[in-house]
Amino acid sequence: LGESPSMSSEISPHLFFPEAKLAFHPDRASDVDLHPLRGLLRFGPYSSGLVPDPIRIATIAPARQGNRLYGFMKELAFQYKPTERKDYLPPWPGFRKAFNLDMRGAVKDCHIELDDRLDGEMKDSVTPHVVLADRLLRAIRSLEARRDAFDIVFIYIPQSWAAGFTGADGDDFDLHDHLKAATAARRIPIQLVREDRALAYPDRASVMWRIGLAIYAKAGGIPWKLADSDPEAAYIGLSYALRPTESDRPRFVTCCSQVFDAEGAGLEFVAYDAHEIDVQRDNPFMSRTEMFRVMGRSLDLYRRRHSGRSPRRVTVHKTTEFKKDEIDGCMEALHLCEAVDLVQVVEDVGWRGVRIDRDRQSGKGKPTGYPVDRGTLIPLGDRECLLWMHGDVKGVAERSYYQGGRSTPRPIRLVRHAGHGSWNETARSALALAKMDWNNDALYDMLPVTMAYAKTLARVVKRMDGLGSAPYQFRFFM
Repeated sequence: LGESPSMSSEISPHLFFPEAKLAFHPDRASDVDLHPLRGLLRFGPYSSGLVPDPIRIATIAPARQGNRLYGFMKELAFQYKPTERKDYLPPWPGFRKAFNLDMRGAVKDCHIELDDRLDGEMKDSVTPHVVLADRLLRAIRSLEARRDAFDIVFIYIPQSWAAGFTGADGDDFDLHDHLKAATAARRIPIQLVREDRALAYPDRASVMWRIGLAIYAKAGGIPWKLADSDPEAAYIGLSYALRPTESDRPRFVTCCSQVFDAEGAGLEFVAYDAHEIDVQRDNPFMSRTEMFRVMGRSLDLYRRRHSGRSPRRVTVHKTTEFKKDEIDGCMEALHLCEAVDLVQVVEDVGWRGVRIDRDRQSGKGKPTGYPVDRGTLIPLGDRECLLWMHGDVKGVAERSYYQGGRSTPRPIRLVRHAGHGSWNETARSALALAKMDWNNDALYDMLPVTMAYAKTLARVVKRMDGLGSAPYQFRFFM
């Protein structure tokens, strides 16, 4: 097939953006590192001294299995060397050395063991998930009376309860999301400790890093922030939740993820039932009024944390395209901001990239044994580009580091529906925000945290009985 006069087989020259640095102290500019866990060990957490010491843990466990949960909690004080990801994962030093504070069990009456009738009742019921959820929520409600005596609730989930993890065919039930929805409404952070995961996973260093980070963040701590960023920028992620058709409540919840400030610190988020929704090819789109409302509330959250000041630049991420009414609603709500970028983040793309280096002898291009660098960007035109969130990283391990260690990394596609200028700020912020998931011990996520958190929020929020108008903190949904 011949090419048309207006088309070319060549693509634009690629750009490269270096790995974002993380800050571990609010005042000392020298306390920075590319590696989140290495930075914690070198400098301590960003909010050191601001989290209650000790962090007090309440517990819920099956009958006569409380000791298994206490044993797991004691593990957090021990040291472990990694047996996997050795080029990235540092040894776990124990909770106190990692976060400069202690974690211990709450007072005696904050520990509940469920009665031994539960397993039999689940086995005899055609809806074991309903039986299990009801019993756990009753225990949580009883702990709520002692809310001032604990900071986080650990819930031990044995494999014998597997029949209650999900609902039957056609029942959109998930035990994890159901419990998160119920406890978030009560402002109680919980940590599920599954027998087949946290207790069984062989690399204890990996388990301790993940659980330790989650505990610190759920207690209100900030492990790290972004070091280099525009101090007057804000980032908003949008997602939609779809309720089951049999629900008697509005089918769609409009879920605005946390509004992140320039350093990547998550603020509260807002969520509410959306009524003016147009569904096209199974994708919901908001009316101008609905978009104006959610953007206005998001901007209010930012102003509340920044002495009434509006951000100079706002970037909004969502997975679907921005329709004209949505663009107009955004622009109307954000009219005081100097620059507004509306960016569609497309995760599933067909593109792949192979790294070609020049052969020293022949001078010709030759495929290398390393993947494309993370931070590589190829423009596809004025409004679209490919960005490799996943790929080879320098400065993290002794040699270059490729997270996961296998497969050819796929890029994401960024489509800008409003905004102008180069891709520099859009790409840099997406790459940096991929390092701001405090519920993960990895170097980065495959998506900016605006999108990753929005997905989690949408999944849980649709199960909440009453959304209310008050903002939520993401730590209750982790």
